[in-house]
Amino acid sequence: MALPALERLASAHGRTAVAGRPWVRELLAARPWNIVALPGNHREDVHALRKAAASLESPRGVLFTNSFSSALEFRRAGVPAEGYARDARSLLLRRAHRVPTGWSEGTMHTVEYFWALALAVLGEAPSPAPAPVLARTPDAEARARAALARAGVAGPHVVLCPAARGMHRGRVKRWDGFARLCGAIEAAGARPIACPGPGEEESVREAVPAATQVGPLDLQAFAALLRASRLVVANDSGASHLASAVGARLLTVFGVTEPARTRPYGPGSRILGNSEGWPDYEAVAAAVAGALRAP
Repeated sequence: MALPALERLASAHGRTAVAGRPWVRELLAARPWNIVALPGNHREDVHALRKAAASLESPRGVLFTNSFSSALEFRRAGVPAEGYARDARSLLLRRAHRVPTGWSEGTMHTVEYFWALALAVLGEAPSPAPAPVLARTPDAEARARAALARAGVAGPHVVLCPAARGMHRGRVKRWDGFARLCGAIEAAGARPIACPGPGEEESVREAVPAATQVGPLDLQAFAALLRASRLVVANDSGASHLASAVGARLLTVFGVTEPARTRPYGPGSRILGNSEGWPDYEAVAAAVAGALRAP
């Protein structure tokens, strides 16, 4: 969801380093940025940031995270950083930006929240945030096609993404109707498939035992797989946002998280449910059938 903000900052400043968890290297492989993998250990993260800063002239940091710890890591790495005034970290920042009113009121999407920060850093007037668009490497589609062939998948297919890690306000973020959807998808003439991420293999297999398991795939190939699908059905998760960012036809089910802040931010997507409860199975099945009938 930070992609539009990253693109704007990179276009204004030229040489850019993007620091994040190791999987960010795969996600942004098509971008000409220096991707700095942060292992998650404070000392190692500081070392990685310090090394990346040494390759830049007058480095400045922008923190899309809201945590005190990320501000402390940049301070210890000697990189003056800007970010929102959150988590009592203002004194660690070169400049602490005021949290937008819309975010405090719960009406602002996360894409808009990050976009507003980028504009504030650049000193630009507010403007509408564009939808995230993920650039893909030239060979990503070939790797996706090869994975489908290995799994024996030919013809129209629907990607089911039942995994959603963690809890939100003590409630599970996973809809429990994915297994039943497999029969409805097959009846509509498509093949239900799933492509679990690292560590998700068992939970995804339990959630959709009738779906064909494809993969494992790197994030670029997974994005290509989503783009080539007839439809993607997902929880509010990273897979949902990835599908939106590559222009896949997408249906996202909500039940505990807030669509106003975390819905897929782009065309071609539909949401069912809300933060107060999951949609009925019949409503989701009807939406899936309608999407598969559409040209």
